[in-house]
This record gives sequence, C-alpha cells and structure tokens, in this order.
Amino acid sequence: MIIGLTYDLRSEYLAMGYSEDETAEFDRDDTITALEDTLRSLGHRTDRIGTGRKLTERLAAGDRWDMVFNIAEGLSGSGREAQVPAILDLYGIPYTFSDPLVMSLTLHKGMTKRILRDNGIPTSDFVVVEYAADDIHIPFSPPYFIKPVAEGTGKGVSPASIIRQAERVKPACAQMIDVFRQPVLLEPYLPGREFTVGIIGTGKDAVTLGTMEVLLGEKAEAGVYSYVNKEQSEERVTYRLVPADADITVKTAEEVSLEAWRALGCRDGGRIDLRCDEKGNPLFMEVNPLAGLHPEHSDLPILCGLIGISYRTLIERILSSAMSRIPASKMR
Repeated sequence: MIIGLTYDLRSEYLAMGYSEDETAEFDRDDTITALEDTLRSLGHRTDRIGTGRKLTERLAAGDRWDMVFNIAEGLSGSGREAQVPAILDLYGIPYTFSDPLVMSLTLHKGMTKRILRDNGIPTSDFVVVEYAADDIHIPFSPPYFIKPVAEGTGKGVSPASIIRQAERVKPACAQMIDVFRQPVLLEPYLPGREFTVGIIGTGKDAVTLGTMEVLLGEKAEAGVYSYVNKEQSEERVTYRLVPADADITVKTAEEVSLEAWRALGCRDGGRIDLRCDEKGNPLFMEVNPLAGLHPEHSDLPILCGLIGISYRTLIERILSSAMSRIPASKMR
C-alpha cells in the first residue's frame, strides 16, 4: 500500500516561532523517521504529508493514498485532533485511529467523563469550571485536583494542581483559565496507585495489551505525574509492568479500561490512564486515542517493550486494525 503520514512536527512549529509549551504535544523528527522505517519494513511505500493544512494542499493537487497513518494533533480549537480525520472522511481515504467524533469528544476531559459516567464506568466526581468569575459549587471534599480541560502530555499539570484548601480553588482555577484560555476540570485528588493500560484494536476486537504502573522517583515532582515528570521521565519516573493475574487492582483497571475504550468508540490502539482513590479503587482519568509513538520515550511503546512486543509489531497491529475497515473491493 501507499501510506501517507500526517503529523505535526515540533521542530517545524518551533522554527515558525511557536513556544515549547505550545508545541509540547507535537512529534519529534525521530518519531516520524521510526514510523516511516517501520511501515517500509512491513512492505509499504510511505509518503510524508505533514500537517492538516499540508494535507488539504496535497488533496487539492490531486494526491491520494491507500491509507493515511494519522498522528496529527492539530494546533488550535477543541476539535483540533478531529481535523485530519474529518478531511480524510470527506475524501473517503482510510486512516489509522479514531474518527472525528471520538477525537473531538475525548479531547474534552469533562465531556468524556460524562459519557463514561452515564455508561456506569468508574470515574471520579468532577466539576468543569467554565469561567473565572463563576461561583463554584463542589459536591466533594478537598484535597482537589485541577487541570486544563482539553490539553494532553500533562500540560498544566504540576504540584500546584493539588489544592488542599477550598478557598484556594477559585483563584487557582482563574489562573489556569487565564493561562490556557479554556475551562478547568476540577476533581477530587486521587492519592493511590497510577496506571496506564495499553489497548489494541476496535470494538469487540479490542484487547488490553498490559498495564504499566507509574512510580515517581526521588527527583520527581511529588504526588503527580506532571508535565515535567513526563518530559524528564528517564530521570524521574520508573515504569513497572504489573500482570493482571498477579494483582486484582490491575485486573480491575484493565476491565475498566476496555469498557471505557469500547464505550467511547476508540479505534486501533492507544492508552487509558487510571488512578486509585483512597480505598484502592482504580478510576478512569483520561483516554489517549492518539497516544505518543516515539519508540523509546512514549508510554505505549515503553509498555509494549516491557511486555515483549516490538515497536514493529505494535505498528503492524495498529495498521492491521485500521486496514480491517477498508472494503475488500478497494484492497490492492
């Protein structure tokens, strides 16, 4: 197949004058190289497309692909991760990962939790604080945890996200709304173990790959898997593979993750992040339908490495799931 690659390259945006924070979710050059090399090793021809804007230019010029391997995050708007999938749907071109509906929904952490709560899937209580001037009614006790409602890669998450006094909630939310120009998700602070669960596949064919526990080291920012801890994970974080058959909490976490993945309609592969409450119950925190795919630095490939699944096999399984949506009449 001829596979196009859509992505947002961090180095290109930095060269255009965007800041480190603005580009935190974008991919490194060596991620694209690794993906390209892997797809070629699987027998496919690749074509670097790049951003959503470049995709529209290539489509207008008449270019087409059998499949697009899409990891483009988009730059602005709450539907930014949905932009490339929507364009590809318009042209009838198959692509990896979730459709525009899922991408828009899951970028908004509050909306996602509402859907999961309605489906009976365990997640913590929450309040979405829309405006700094709002009176905030909080139906749960401190300590609290706040983060921007539509950011990834731990952006906006730091030890300051933990709020222990109720009177600090309003000014802290106001500051976060001012910095990130979006609502804030307010939840109870969950003090327990933190996991990320890898998932491959779509719908009834989706399966959990395994679970990795996130252990913060002595050099880490305390109590939170923050943006800084993620960026400097090699020095601050230890990832421990925990088999579900040896740990009932992990078994429950995997069951919650698979239910959430299917309820949201996520496709092909990604991660679910969970954290335990004070009683040790794993609760859904976030879904990552566009999980990072750097071979050594991103959580999903790290998890696969701990399990013994090669990067090549991970990409092959993601692609195979996406290819199952191509009608047989269009396969060549």
